[in-house]
Amino acid sequence: MPKEIVTSSRAPVTGFTDHATPSPIAQAIRFGNFLFVSGQGPLDPVTKQVEAGDIEVQTRRTLSNLRGVLDAAGADFSNVVNMRVILRDVRDFKAFNEVFRQEIGGEKVTRTCVGGTPHRDGVNVEIDCIAMFDTAQ
Repeated sequence: MPKEIVTSSRAPVTGFTDHATPSPIAQAIRFGNFLFVSGQGPLDPVTKQVEAGDIEVQTRRTLSNLRGVLDAAGADFSNVVNMRVILRDVRDFKAFNEVFRQEIGGEKVTRTCVGGTPHRDGVNVEIDCIAMFDTAQ
């Protein structure tokens, strides 16, 4: 069974800081009934610039980008079974968690949230996920 590369114009494609080099990173890969979505951050999908703002603003943009990739694969947050979150500043957890709760619309997921240093200046949150479909294509 071949893996299927999923792309969305509603989320940025990144991977290398050298813009002349093609990125080796897919926004998402579907394999059977699994969907693996690369980490999304608060980047504008068109300009690929970090959206300025506090953790609430950056969390909304990050989840919007994630939603765009899920949608391109025919999924939404109801398909997500696991999420991993990196917060630059763990003191942002309470505000992040409230926006997260609002944005996923009552869905339940498993989640790990850790403090760390995302690779790009100004990025204060990054989220990846694994989603499942009822059947394999």
